[in-house]
Amino acid sequence: MSPPSRTALVLAFAAIYLIWGSTYLGIRVAVETMPPFIMSGVRFVFAGVVLLAFLKLRGAPWPTGAQWRDQAIIGACLLGGGNGVVAWAEQSVPSGLTTLILGASPLVMVLMEWLRPGGTRPTLMLWVGFGTGILGLAVLLGPGALPEDVRPPAAGLIALFFASISWWGGSLFAKYTRSGAAPMLAATLQMLCGGAVMLLIGLAIGEAPRVNLGAITARSWLAWAYLVVAGSLIAFPVYAWLLKNSTPAKVSTYSYVNPIVAVVLGWAILDEPLTVHIAIAAVIIVGAVAIITVQKTRVPKPA
Repeated sequence: MSPPSRTALVLAFAAIYLIWGSTYLGIRVAVETMPPFIMSGVRFVFAGVVLLAFLKLRGAPWPTGAQWRDQAIIGACLLGGGNGVVAWAEQSVPSGLTTLILGASPLVMVLMEWLRPGGTRPTLMLWVGFGTGILGLAVLLGPGALPEDVRPPAAGLIALFFASISWWGGSLFAKYTRSGAAPMLAATLQMLCGGAVMLLIGLAIGEAPRVNLGAITARSWLAWAYLVVAGSLIAFPVYAWLLKNSTPAKVSTYSYVNPIVAVVLGWAILDEPLTVHIAIAAVIIVGAVAIITVQKTRVPKPA
C-alpha cells in the first residue's frame, strides 16, 4: 500500500484540529434545550449504528465477545464518564473554559500511568510539565481570574475533573487491552456502548421528562447534527486513519490545538469571556501539554 499523500495528511490533521476543537461549542449550544446525557447518548448510538453498518458492508467480521467487552468498558469511561459528564458540565461552564480545563487532563494520565501496578515513574521533564499544568489551572481558576458573573459553579468544575479521570482511565485501559479490535471497529463499538451508557444515565437521573421536541430550538438541532456528522462520523474515522498513517506523537498534537480553537470560537460566536488571565492560562496549559506529549514518546524508566 502506498503512503498517504501530504495533502491527505494535512486535511486529516486540519479535521481533528478544527472539528474536535469546535465540538465543545456544539455541545454548549445543544444542551441549551436538550438534556445532556440523552442528547449525547442518542448522538453516539446513532453514529455507531451508521459506522457499524458501513463496516459490515465492507465485509468486516462481526465483533467477538472479548471485543464487545473491552470496548464497552472503554466506551463507558471515555464517553459515558467523559463526554457525557462534559455535556452535563457545559450547562453551566462556558465551552472555552471547559476545553482549557480538559486540556490539562494529560496531567491525570501522568499520575495514573505512574500509580498503576507496574507503572512507570515520571521523568524530570514530565514533572516539569505536570507542575506547569497545575500553574496554568491556578491562573485560570484562581481568585480574580474570571468575572464573577461568568465564574462556573464548583459542581461544574468538579464534574470536568471527574470527566478527565474517566477519560484517561479509559485511555489507559485501551492502551493495554488485548482483544485486537482494529481502530475503526474499536471506535464504533465504543460509540455504541458509550452511547448506551449515557442513555441509561440520562434515564436514571430523570432526563426523560425534559425531552420536549417542540421546545428544542433550531440552533440546538443544528448543533446536534454537527456533533453527529462532523464530530462522530467524520472526526472519529479520520482519527483512526491517522493512527495508522502517522506517528502517535504527531497525532497527539490535537490535544494542545483544540483548546485554542475552542476558546476562540466560544469568544467569537457565543461571546464567552476572553480575559488576559484566560489567555495567559491557555498559553501555560498548552505549553504543559506539549511538554508532556513530547516526553511520553520517550522510553520511561521502570518504577
